[in-house]
Amino acid sequence: MQFLHTMVRVTDLQASLHFYRDALGLEVLRTQEVPQGRFTLVFLAAPGDARAQVELTYNWDPQDYGRARNFGHLAYAVDDIYATCQRLQAHGVQIVRPPRDGYMAFVRSPDHISIELLQRGAPLEPKQPWVGMPNIGTW
Repeated sequence: MQFLHTMVRVTDLQASLHFYRDALGLEVLRTQEVPQGRFTLVFLAAPGDARAQVELTYNWDPQDYGRARNFGHLAYAVDDIYATCQRLQAHGVQIVRPPRDGYMAFVRSPDHISIELLQRGAPLEPKQPWVGMPNIGTW
């Protein structure tokens, strides 16, 4: 058995690509338009690691997916959690659980998918402004 991907439904493909590709830093591996089914699939992965893919499914006809929390989250190890969170903020992404401990942070996609960021290796030394930042909302 081999893990292939995790699929998340998105309501705005361009906003989702801005988040997953531009802000989070995932690479688009392939895009598939399916006119007969009226949807687009975009497969992304962390640079250099196509083994764990995220499939964005964009249905062309508007749908309300609600805000169910039963999905859980996607998780990525990062080389520098502070730099990653700073880059995400520069792209307009709100850090909902700041990396106060130098190890873990959470952000949410435009469709409210929780993304967990974990510092690769040992936690970084806690530092400002992260230490003093409160949690915002849920993740």
